[in-house]
Amino acid sequence: MTSTPQKTVPGVVAEAGDVPRTGRGRPARRRDHTVPPWLFVVPALVVYAVVVLYPSLAGVMYAFTDWSGIGGFSFTGTDNFRALLDDGRALESVANTLLLTVAVVVVQNGIGLLLALGVHTNIKSRAVLRLIFFAPAVVSPVMVAILWKYVYNPENGAGLNGLLGAVGLGGLRQDWLGNPSLALWSVAAMVVWQYAGYSMVVFLAGLQGVPAELHEAARIDGAGSWQRFRYVTWPLLAPALTINLMLSTIGGLKLFDQVYAATNGGPGTSSETLSTVLYKEAFVYGKFGYSTAVALVLALFVAAVSLVQLRYLRAREVTA
Repeated sequence: MTSTPQKTVPGVVAEAGDVPRTGRGRPARRRDHTVPPWLFVVPALVVYAVVVLYPSLAGVMYAFTDWSGIGGFSFTGTDNFRALLDDGRALESVANTLLLTVAVVVVQNGIGLLLALGVHTNIKSRAVLRLIFFAPAVVSPVMVAILWKYVYNPENGAGLNGLLGAVGLGGLRQDWLGNPSLALWSVAAMVVWQYAGYSMVVFLAGLQGVPAELHEAARIDGAGSWQRFRYVTWPLLAPALTINLMLSTIGGLKLFDQVYAATNGGPGTSSETLSTVLYKEAFVYGKFGYSTAVALVLALFVAAVSLVQLRYLRAREVTA
């Protein structure tokens, strides 16, 4: 029995399964109103290009000019970079930056690891201790510097000097920020105090990812606390160590806020860093071309150190 073809009457809704057809009997194409996904990325890319890419490329260009921040400029080739190599203050700031970075990286991560091991135990106050140790990391670096300027008050009865006198160690009292041989290390101490808790949190996340079964198996095999840490915990902390070392190294190399707020690079140039030098060259002396050259050298230096460090640490994660 053959079925008769159904005709679609204008104004009548087609039944389910009916396919709209053109006048020639071919199926009609449905218009796709779906927005391409890449269009959603365009606004963010425009903002990124205006806020990041353009200033960065302009800074690279200005590094080869004598721009003073106002008015026109002329290209000077590599004169700014040659002046940087002949600038004793800038070269001293490089040494200070490296010393400060090494001190911060080693001490901050060492203390952070000890704190993480301490609060990873089953003590009842571990939640409160985690909060106390991490709290300084969320405070503004400028506020931390102002606070520590009171701690480093050179008066005998104030701050750290007063505490030393109270416990019978008055002979150790110093002008912590006014002594050229102590100013840089005093700044390093305040940076470590602020960010040791941050390193603790990263190490703590790594410790919580270590399976308890491995520790239990090592304990059954007769391994002591140090052996369990050395052969079980430490290798599995490799990803957390990579994150902490990368963050602390980059932060130390570009450190500015605490140094400028606490010592302004002084006394003399004893605590100058590359970041304070480029700031002063731009906003104090008006040498924007020279300061962008310093900034470019700093950026390339940070990138090179970070890439070498990351490659080494990633290789250590594989072999750990």
